[in-house]
Amino acid sequence: MLLGALVDVGLDTKVLREMISSLGLEKVCNIEATRVLKNGISATQVIVELLEKKQTPRRLSDVKKIIRDSNLSNSIRARSIRVFERLAKVEARIHGRSVEQVHFHEVGAVDSIVDIVGVVTGLEVLGITNAFSSPLPLGSGFIQTEHGNIPLPSPATVELLQGVPVYDSGVKGEMVTPTGAALLTEFVTEFGRLPSMKILASGFGAGTRDIPDRPNVLRVIIGEPAFRDAEETQTVAVLETNIDDSSPEFLAYLMERLLEKGALDVAFFPAQMKKNRPGVQVQVIAQPNRTEELSQIIFEETTTLGIRFRFDQRKVLARTEKMVESPWGKIRAKVVERKGKFLLVPEYEECRMVAKRHNIPLRKVYTWIQSRDENMSDSK
Repeated sequence: MLLGALVDVGLDTKVLREMISSLGLEKVCNIEATRVLKNGISATQVIVELLEKKQTPRRLSDVKKIIRDSNLSNSIRARSIRVFERLAKVEARIHGRSVEQVHFHEVGAVDSIVDIVGVVTGLEVLGITNAFSSPLPLGSGFIQTEHGNIPLPSPATVELLQGVPVYDSGVKGEMVTPTGAALLTEFVTEFGRLPSMKILASGFGAGTRDIPDRPNVLRVIIGEPAFRDAEETQTVAVLETNIDDSSPEFLAYLMERLLEKGALDVAFFPAQMKKNRPGVQVQVIAQPNRTEELSQIIFEETTTLGIRFRFDQRKVLARTEKMVESPWGKIRAKVVERKGKFLLVPEYEECRMVAKRHNIPLRKVYTWIQSRDENMSDSK
């Protein structure tokens, strides 16, 4: 459905056929895109036609070799492999095996390889740099797999969606597959409301089932940031833990690692802990899909035995970057909109370099930037 929606919104199927050829799978499968109606909505349905009925179950190493031996871009290969690695780790945990003992069955099949690598390829070809999603609808009941009947949502889907807002769709059946969950959590940076944007295109990808009370489609909307919308509400994950036996050097390194891995903010607060010990409360703000990865870093770098996490709302001002001509040359600064006015906000590292290069006080550079008013046309 993800692949169908990308084709519906403008991805050329020729790109997908070239991808299949690059993967060395052109002799075992073909891809077709057709128009179908789902409860009155016209959508694109992508079918991967298998030319060989019998498939050998593949291990992670087999799938990675297929992708690595292709001539796809480095980013497509790396992100595709990362999706499969996450799927393998989840399957291994659920079935009590090592990663390399896991036979992917459905996920390692040719059509699943095409689906996953196809979505990764499509996002890159279409130039999608940020992805957002609504909370995900989950189904209920049971589904037949290679492992027998398993409950829905499947254990793998639930594992992959840790930290992601979900809800009961009321549908008896699978609404989010492990493959879909792995792809969404790889690319989506925020689950919640539709972000402020100027809509450029939209498309629908169709599933194979017909659901009586709703169209079985997935919608993709492509747009560009609407800078005039000054305030936006976002959902973020807040992770907290209290520590009373850590060296300050270790905490400094912890902050560095968390920020490198995508934390939006990291803060340390003094805390009075049990047995009258002075301690530190570590607080991390992150995108919801980074909860698991950042939690693991905290466990690795500290002695904590537990981490609290919750999902909060935050309101942020619209901002972009601008190169400003200054008495010391061009300086990069943020342009922030507030109540219809556009203000320049200094970037510390940029200002620090200018101050050192010209041997002037840092506050002089800050003051000069803050004194500049930006009008609407200049700020774009």
